[in-house]
Amino acid sequence: MLQSVSCGSRKFRIWSALKMVSPAIALAFLPLLLTLIIRYRYYFVLLYRAVLIRWVRDCLTGLSREERAFQYILTHATPGDAQSILDTFDHWCSKVEFISNIGPKKGKILDRLLQEHCPITVLELGTHCGYSTVRIARSLPIGARIYSVEMDERNAQVAEKIIRLAGFDEDMVELIVRPSDEVIPRLREDFGVERLDLVFMDHWKRCYLPDLQLLEGSGLLGEGSIILADNVIFPGAPNFLRHARRSGLYEVRVHRAMLEYIRGIRDGMAELTFLGIK
Repeated sequence: MLQSVSCGSRKFRIWSALKMVSPAIALAFLPLLLTLIIRYRYYFVLLYRAVLIRWVRDCLTGLSREERAFQYILTHATPGDAQSILDTFDHWCSKVEFISNIGPKKGKILDRLLQEHCPITVLELGTHCGYSTVRIARSLPIGARIYSVEMDERNAQVAEKIIRLAGFDEDMVELIVRPSDEVIPRLREDFGVERLDLVFMDHWKRCYLPDLQLLEGSGLLGEGSIILADNVIFPGAPNFLRHARRSGLYEVRVHRAMLEYIRGIRDGMAELTFLGIK
């Protein structure tokens, strides 16, 4: 009986001590928690805008985020005016819902390269909603052609509508709905492509390196061909950058920037100039 009472008293003392220690531990970790929240606040904003809002609106509307973007553009932009399409898209992405387009600030880097090099044949890997396709097409010379590759059929349907709404027909922009690793080896046979003047990469980051190696083996890159890859800092493509720098095939330049439509998250674009196979 005494032993039972003693055990009960010991458990009560331990439990009382634990109740006293727990708040103390919580208070000790509070400064660390606040520091992490402040330091990574922009990533929390990105999570909220890119994931939580999207999930809620997907459930409420029954439409994809990309379809909602098209509806907004259709009712707010001027058909046939590429700049109006881009401006409306930028407003929607910054004020309504987040979509990871190249955006207006990094888009100026792309604009500059297009003006400097005047490419005739462009390969875009990752059409998504067609934002960058429209941005490229508006700067190309007469007779130029874009082959834009998108593996997601639903996104490709939205992109097709936006590209045509901007005023670009199939003679200028050919949308290919297949995985990039299937398209690249057959560009010469299926589409008659002999040389790529510019390649814009903005698809799955894990595909950057294998697709670059496919391009190297395809014989479609000539001396002076440009490969521009977005988001090489965030979410990042370290293997792609490592290969580009170590291969000796490229002159590499990384343009530092911020992530599109989100403040405080550092990002960058890699500009690769092909030097030729030695």
